Amino acid sequence: MVELRGAAGTKVSCPGEYTAFKPYPLPPKLDWTPELVCALSDADRMIGRLAGEGGRLPNPHLLMRPFLRREAVLSSKIEGTQATLGELLAVEAGATVERSPDDLREVGNYVAALEHGIKRLNKLPLSLRLVRELHQKLMKGVRGEHATPGEFRRSQNWIGAPGCTLRNAAYVPPPPAELMECLGEWEKFLHQKELPPLVQIGLAHYQFEAIHPFLDGNGRVGRLLITLFLAERSIMPTPLLYLSAFFEATRRDYYDRLRGVSERSEWGAWLHYFLNGVARQSEDALSRAQRINSLLARWRLAVADIPSKSPLLLLDMLAANPFLTVNKAAAGLGVAFTTAQRAVERLEKLSIVRKVGQARRDRVYCAKAVMDILEEPAKVAPGAA
Repeated sequence: MVELRGAAGTKVSCPGEYTAFKPYPLPPKLDWTPELVCALSDADRMIGRLAGEGGRLPNPHLLMRPFLRREAVLSSKIEGTQATLGELLAVEAGATVERSPDDLREVGNYVAALEHGIKRLNKLPLSLRLVRELHQKLMKGVRGEHATPGEFRRSQNWIGAPGCTLRNAAYVPPPPAELMECLGEWEKFLHQKELPPLVQIGLAHYQFEAIHPFLDGNGRVGRLLITLFLAERSIMPTPLLYLSAFFEATRRDYYDRLRGVSERSEWGAWLHYFLNGVARQSEDALSRAQRINSLLARWRLAVADIPSKSPLLLLDMLAANPFLTVNKAAAGLGVAFTTAQRAVERLEKLSIVRKVGQARRDRVYCAKAVMDILEEPAKVAPGAA
């Protein structure tokens, strides 16, 4: 395992008789043991395979949409939001669901923040400015909006069981007076090029969570930054890889490994865990993408002889969102309602989509075979992709 020669940070005594943790600037000194080399090699191999084979898929840009939304749901779930992927996609397709609007808005904000970040990388590097923009998008109009969206905290925050105080909190991040120094060092580290990129973003993710620069939303912003870093470095140009599924499936390990660095300088255990997450989720994402594309290929053959092109074009819409309404289909294809209705009925007869719910008007259809693939539990052990 990787061992740190030295400490991960220092304890700061603060007014009010509590102690905060101030992480030292990155990077730590790491021992490149065989375990670390193997973990990095596995992660590099699998993410390279996803980037290469995923980029050669017929429609990676379409698959990015449901994959991104799956990430939004799972990242928000870690923070307690209960909305499901099916509910989010159904609402985007024009359906009505019973889920709390607050939960759906929080997940929708995550989607908006990630899409904003990917677009902004064309003009702005990963930076504190972009971090603030992400937070502003994430926290707009939701629970926790009191936590000054887009602004770094000016008061002390802490992590612990409900009802705990600064004196008995499980973790207290740097005090406000030390915050900008820590963030400045973190931003400089993001722009370094000496370390392997996957090790670099693993270290940067820990450090961001240790600094905890916002009053709320730190976990979600920290997970957004992983995807944006991989995109900025052209490691994953089409964002198909997301780690929230791995973190959610191994939630206890995730928090234990982060805490292990802060309390015992266990960088090795954290990096091994993080790199394993990259490898397993690369494998998992490639498997899902390939199976969805196999489905679409079979469906294209099934509709190839239909004179109208609308059923074929609808398949691309189903790749981006397995839920569909006739109104959405008409708008997406730029055709009359009746033309879209006939196309949807053709897909229904071929068992590609089926009606969900009991509505007689504004009926909702779903390509359940695609949803089944998207909603499978995350793979956290090695397997064939």
